Amino acid sequence: MNLDEARERFIQSWGALGSNWGINRTMAQIHALLLVSPEALSAEEVMEGLDISRGNANMNLRALIDWGLARKVHKSGERKEFFIAEKDIWRVAMQVIIERRKREIAPVLQMLSEVKSVGGSSDDPQVQAFIQSVDDLDTIVGQADSFLELLVKADQNWFANTLLKLFTKEKLNN
Repeated sequence: MNLDEARERFIQSWGALGSNWGINRTMAQIHALLLVSPEALSAEEVMEGLDISRGNANMNLRALIDWGLARKVHKSGERKEFFIAEKDIWRVAMQVIIERRKREIAPVLQMLSEVKSVGGSSDDPQVQAFIQSVDDLDTIVGQADSFLELLVKADQNWFANTLLKLFTKEKLNN
């Protein structure tokens, strides 16, 4: 497989994975293009590289900046805006986690907090079942949120070493 074929396959695959992160395919494809580009690209180069419209390119470049996955850079003597992706994959992963916590977990925790104050008799089996389900969800979502917060604050080496210890311990126990 030559470089162009490998690059195209990577961009298409990264785009397909984008929906798993909570972003659209084009945004993920632009991110992939910026990731594998050795230099910052202009919006025109992104449009040409992915065969997308100016509006689509601009909207998704701004979204990548909002997510903290890309940034604008200026080239001396150029009037165009150029964009570059964060190249440190650990930071990319942490930014995705931060954004997903903000967009998905925080609203769920807020909603669970609000519905905990359900009215009704504490003897009513339906009220008891509702409260129990909400409490259970609040516990598990809260634990997931705490774990993700710990992960975001963790050092990459600490995380890798911890995983290595867990896998080594598991292998020894089997």
